[in-house]
Amino acid sequence: MNNSTATTYRRVYRYSKPYLGRIFLALAASLLVAGTDVSLAKLVQPLMDKIIVAQNKALVYVVPVVVIGLAFLKGASRYVQEYFIKTAGQLSVQDIRNDLYEHTMSLSMGYFSRDSTGNLMSRILNDVGILQRSAADVLVDGVRESFTLVGLTALAFYNDWKLASIAFLVLPLAVVPGSFIGRKIKLNTRRGQNTIGNLTRLLQETLSGIKVIKAFGTEQREMENFRQENLRFYHFMRKVLKYDSAAAPVVEILSSFGVAAVFWYGIHRVLSGAMTQGELFSFIAAIFMMYTPIKRLTRVSNNIQRAVGAAERVFEVLDVVPEICDSPQAMDMGRVSGGITFDGVGFAYDKEPVIREFSLKIAPGEVVALVGPSGGGKSTLVGMLSRFYDPQQGTIYIDGLDIRQVSLASLKHNIALVDQETFLFNDSIRNNIRYGRPEATDAEVKEAARQAYADDFIRELPGDYENTIGDRGARLSGGQRQRICIARAILRDAPILLLDEATSALDTESEAMVQKALGNLMKNRTTIVVAHRLSTIMHADKIVVLENGKIQEIGRHTDLLKGEGLYRKLYEMQFK
Repeated sequence: MNNSTATTYRRVYRYSKPYLGRIFLALAASLLVAGTDVSLAKLVQPLMDKIIVAQNKALVYVVPVVVIGLAFLKGASRYVQEYFIKTAGQLSVQDIRNDLYEHTMSLSMGYFSRDSTGNLMSRILNDVGILQRSAADVLVDGVRESFTLVGLTALAFYNDWKLASIAFLVLPLAVVPGSFIGRKIKLNTRRGQNTIGNLTRLLQETLSGIKVIKAFGTEQREMENFRQENLRFYHFMRKVLKYDSAAAPVVEILSSFGVAAVFWYGIHRVLSGAMTQGELFSFIAAIFMMYTPIKRLTRVSNNIQRAVGAAERVFEVLDVVPEICDSPQAMDMGRVSGGITFDGVGFAYDKEPVIREFSLKIAPGEVVALVGPSGGGKSTLVGMLSRFYDPQQGTIYIDGLDIRQVSLASLKHNIALVDQETFLFNDSIRNNIRYGRPEATDAEVKEAARQAYADDFIRELPGDYENTIGDRGARLSGGQRQRICIARAILRDAPILLLDEATSALDTESEAMVQKALGNLMKNRTTIVVAHRLSTIMHADKIVVLENGKIQEIGRHTDLLKGEGLYRKLYEMQFK
């Protein structure tokens, strides 16, 4: 066993520790299940020698009672064993899934930009699902069959150690092919799960972008992509099934050599008078019953390899260290007045810098617009202020506090974001508006909607504020979705407001309505506006013109138009 696999076992065991009580109870029941199997094998000898050979009719009536009694004991014990071991496995895997989801929520935006959502969903759902199924099979069959094998092995050696040695002579030969098969199953399970991640990504992308697919008539292309990826998954799973199917026949063929030797040697001993017929049949019954758990344990071993392959993918995510987290001395910044300072800030996503030596002071209550060509770093600055990313050079201060030295919770509490991606949850309008402040009253929700110019259209909907708006708010228009997002930000009541292209995807009529809503939202708040439409930021207190991550100009709209700089060129391009 390599170090990686051993570490995976230890980590899975740590999740099982809280449920050791259930596991020990199941182990006790497993001993009873194994004991009944051993007892049945042992009873073959008196059945043959004392009843059939000796013709003892008085004992004939005892046989049904013993058989039924053992069956009741085995059935009750098996129920206790399976119930408690399976629930222990389910609870352990449930804890793994919860930890995986919670850890995913703690990861920075940088991680999500590098890894696909579909792959992450596959690890949370499919890989943990394999763990969940394997936990039940491995724990139930593995524990029960192990005890049964130990008991029957002990009985075989107790009855006749010479015959038992012959029977077990071939078992070491099964280790080599068993180990090879296990490694192949683990490898192909991992590859198959990677492919399932790609399938989940394709599914997520196609369902999210179904409007684009329908508009361009590319259904056949997407179906072919899915079909090809699904075929790749089948190829890996076919290899898993091939090796899994080969395991039992290999053990059975090897076992047949031991059984043949036992029959040959045992019959010779009976004929020579060295052992009775009952002893031989009891031994053979134990051997035949023993090979059944061996074959089942081979299947359990294959399931373990599947589970290890899936667990390694799960723990890969759990081992990702969040890039953005609270420092050990992080303080609660309370409610801020909204003064913001960028001091020599620099940032690069890869090697190419996006922001270079950016320095800017924003007074509390000031409205600052960031404009410039695409790729100039405007949205990145907003992301760094929200601590989606940390600057690689320089420092960002709010009210004189380095935002890396304050708690993330208190920082987020002081910031409200209205993004160009108007994301709404498949929930009621009321719950979407108070998403950032769950304790808000219904009256506060309606007041926020009124200020966002959303109350009128909400009341026209069936069920008004209780209306469920569909996946990503699909039942609403773009302007309606944006106004609900603005209502959400108004209800948040944060002193700092970030507007990242909040009106870029709207028509003129919707934009006018949203601009009114934004006017209400921006009152008495420090506001940073990222905009391409210069008509929306003409009244900003300060306009910062960015190009290639550097400040080219700063000033008010009228002052910048008097110059010959980049802002005037952008203005003339838009309004011509």
